Parts: sequence; C-alpha cells; structure tokens
Amino acid sequence: MYEILAKDTIGPDVLRYRISAPEIARRRRPGQFVIVRICEGGERLPLTIADADAKAGTITLIVQTVGKSTLQMSMLEPGDTLADVAGPLGRPTSIEKFGTVICCGGGIGTAPLYPITQALHEIGNRVITLLCARTADLLIMVDEMAAVSDELIVMTDDGSRGIKGLSTDGINLVVDRGVHVDHVFAIGPPVMMKFVSILTKRLGIPTTVSLNPIMIDGTGMCGGCRVTVGGETKFACVDGPEFDGHLVDFDELMRRLGAYKNDEKAALEHFKAGCKLGH
Repeated sequence: MYEILAKDTIGPDVLRYRISAPEIARRRRPGQFVIVRICEGGERLPLTIADADAKAGTITLIVQTVGKSTLQMSMLEPGDTLADVAGPLGRPTSIEKFGTVICCGGGIGTAPLYPITQALHEIGNRVITLLCARTADLLIMVDEMAAVSDELIVMTDDGSRGIKGLSTDGINLVVDRGVHVDHVFAIGPPVMMKFVSILTKRLGIPTTVSLNPIMIDGTGMCGGCRVTVGGETKFACVDGPEFDGHLVDFDELMRRLGAYKNDEKAALEHFKAGCKLGH
C-alpha cells in the first residue's frame, strides 16, 4: 500500500499528490511514469512522475479529474493509501547537451514537462520555457517552471495572462528574435503537439513529443496505445512515451483517443450516480 502524504489543488480539477514510494523515487528518471490502482479491481491509471525526492522516498503525481477513476482518486486525502503504484515505467527522456532548447507545455502537459526541463537545465542547456493554456486559470506550475528555466514565456489563447496566442506563436516569437533553437520538447494536448511539430519540421528543429495521453494499461499488453511513428506501429507505453514529433501520425492518434469517449462518459455518470446514492 502506498500512502498519500500530501494533496493540494493547483488548478481547476487539477490535484497534486505526494506519495510514499521509496524504490520508485530512487530509480525514476525524467519522462517515466507509474501505473496507479486506487483499489483492488480498480482501473489502471498511467500517470507521469512529475517530481521525486529520493532522500525522502516520495514521488509527486499531478492528476486532472476527467473521468471515473480520476474522480475517485480526487476523493482520497492525506493518510489514505493506494492499492498499487507500479514503476518506474517507460523509456526515460534522452537528456543531452543540445544547446538552446524550447520546452513547450500545454495545460496539464506542464506536469510531465517539468522533470525534463529541470534535467535539461541542470546539465547546462539554455532552456526557454513556453507555457500555454486556453486561459490563465488553466496554467499550472508557472513558478516551478520559471525556477528551472533561463527564460519563461507565458501564452494564453484569450490573452488573460502573458502574451495572447498559441504555442506555435510562441515558438515563432523566439525564432524571429534570431535565437538558434537546437531542440524542442512539446507536451500537451495532441492537437497542440501536432501543430508544434508541423511548425518545427518546417523550421528544421528536431522535436520530441510525449504520447502519454493515449496510454491505457502501461505494459503493452492491451494494445490500446498503438500509434504510427514513421510508418511503423509503436506502443506508447513500452516504445515511448516520447517520440520524434515529425514522424507521429497525429490524426490517427486523435481518432483513437476518441474511440472510448462514450464508454468513459457512461462510466463516469454511473460512478456519480452511485456516489449520490451513497454506494
């Protein structure tokens, strides 16, 4: 059993948990994730490790309440325990001395981007962080990202904070200043990663994206996270979750993400009804 040591709200329906998991904290590397089961028989939730403290034996998970299982997890409090936290899983991020790097986070994608940004900064890259969201309320971890970046640019679709515009506008802003960008890391909604990758391909900037949104059981056994990368079938959980953004078939990815929407909605409504009845 894995105890929840702390819990706080960092955005609308976005919760941060600090969980006791000494072995995972000791072994995890940027880009890796864990599989969480809230209770016996519960759904397997792949969640990226947003931070870890090997000395304290804790990991940090950031969870957006969007479905039945994440709603169930949101009801847990410090002192409660999780049935399983398995990991670290997935291929770690390739942390290299690239030079100047743009780390582009969209909404909840900032959480998995944080340890990558931190590691890139620590080995001496010049890190320009671009945080994007539809509106100011949906931005998370702004101060934390600023602390591990050489420059922070905030973009919102509606202009409610920072510069009004999209992630692609932010990348163009940096390039138009004459900055030579050696690599881009982009994590966020698939449509955001798609258009960032289209832009950076045109600009000739290597780009890494994370396909964690499509993962289901996290072991490659279910096949639900199949993606096409460079014309080949890959599994996001065991071959990734990170891939060359210029090779990902994002249109196929987004179609697959919508395949279970009706089932997910039904499960959520059934769970809410049970809560109202006291079940």
